[in-house]
Amino acid sequence: MNLSTRKVVPTPAHLVELERLGDEIAKLSAHLDAATARLLDLIREFDARGGWGNGFASCAAWLTWRIGLDPGAARERVRVARALGSLPRLAQALAHGELSYSKVRALTRVATPETEERLLEVGRAGTAEHVERIVRGWRRVDRIVEARESTRRHRSRTLHVCQDEDGMVVIRGRLEPEAGAVLMKALEAGREALDQRRRDVPAETPPDGLPRTGLIIADDPPTLGQQQADALALIVETALHHGIDPGAPGERYQVVVHVDAQVLADADAPGQSVLEAGTRVSAETSQRLACDASRVVMRHDPAGRVTDVGARTRTIPPALRRALQHRDRGCRFPGCRLPFGQGHHIRHWANGGPTTLSNLAMLCRRHHRAVHEEGYQVERQPDGELRFRRPDGQLLSQVPPPATVPTDPVETLRAQNYARGLHIDAQTSRPAWFGECLDLGYAIDVLHPLVASLRDAPAT
Repeated sequence: MNLSTRKVVPTPAHLVELERLGDEIAKLSAHLDAATARLLDLIREFDARGGWGNGFASCAAWLTWRIGLDPGAARERVRVARALGSLPRLAQALAHGELSYSKVRALTRVATPETEERLLEVGRAGTAEHVERIVRGWRRVDRIVEARESTRRHRSRTLHVCQDEDGMVVIRGRLEPEAGAVLMKALEAGREALDQRRRDVPAETPPDGLPRTGLIIADDPPTLGQQQADALALIVETALHHGIDPGAPGERYQVVVHVDAQVLADADAPGQSVLEAGTRVSAETSQRLACDASRVVMRHDPAGRVTDVGARTRTIPPALRRALQHRDRGCRFPGCRLPFGQGHHIRHWANGGPTTLSNLAMLCRRHHRAVHEEGYQVERQPDGELRFRRPDGQLLSQVPPPATVPTDPVETLRAQNYARGLHIDAQTSRPAWFGECLDLGYAIDVLHPLVASLRDAPAT
């Protein structure tokens, strides 16, 4: 049996109908892009005003919870919204439906106020694929420039130490940015330590480190340059005294808090809550730290002398921690779900709360702080579910209520855009492209302001 296919020849009426459908698609897409611009404006304002700070780690985390965006898409919306705050031409083109969100999203990865105008023309002239290719080429040039600049900085690092004629040691050098940042932090810490030492020494006692001239002690406080010199000497002496090896990570990052028992049970009770160095912390902070930590009980007599020291124990034993992690699978705060966290006693153990699975919940560091120090509340219901409340007492639901959608959302969107003075038709977002091939190398040579410097730079 011979099967033959018959070619369907569209009638003029059919072609007109397809053209009408195509125009309708183009118009509605432009309306959606204009509405997206308004959405990004709202996201930027909401982000800048900290509206997401009601228990969420970021604006993207709030968007994921509130409107159901994928975390990656939410982060990208926030990034584009922030970028458009300093790119008014691209923002206006999106708001008028002239550029699609896809084009604007790509262009904001590389655009600056200085290059915005030329990149806007790229968006108007080409398709989204053209824009993506040009942006990738643009970023390759940026990476080459950054790599050359990083190599140049690395090769120019130097430190010269020599002794002057009067015996003073002269230091001159250039450090890479990260090494310089560490040095400046170390000098700041050294200045603070010396300043504290000066305040702790009685006025009639010559403190170490103060400038002397013969037997005369300088009365004037040291200048910033002198403080820097003293701080550097302290850093060097400390390094030689304690050794260059900074020590085991576990000991370096251990934080010790001394807390009175009554403070753990009641944040309003009198008593101390201090770090080992003497810095006071709030009772709420000490309660949070004690939720999931090593614990050593020390007893004192009325004079403050230690009479007994107990063995170190874990607030949450390892076996129970494994069960907690298996059950909760990460932070239980609405909209979070980070896969790691800390054990939180719903009723604190200092208040008689048992260290049992039913009285524990896994919270990430950010939301553990929110519950202890920022007024959020959590309670377990009889059915085992957790209920979170905001500081004002309102329930924070795991799934937010759906937004109200009009009966005809398309017409509502069109009406809103027309009310804002936007006149959108099927040609609004059409690129000025006639099908020619994209010469990417030529496009980058013409567009990118740093290409000429790469050509002129000597080979390395």
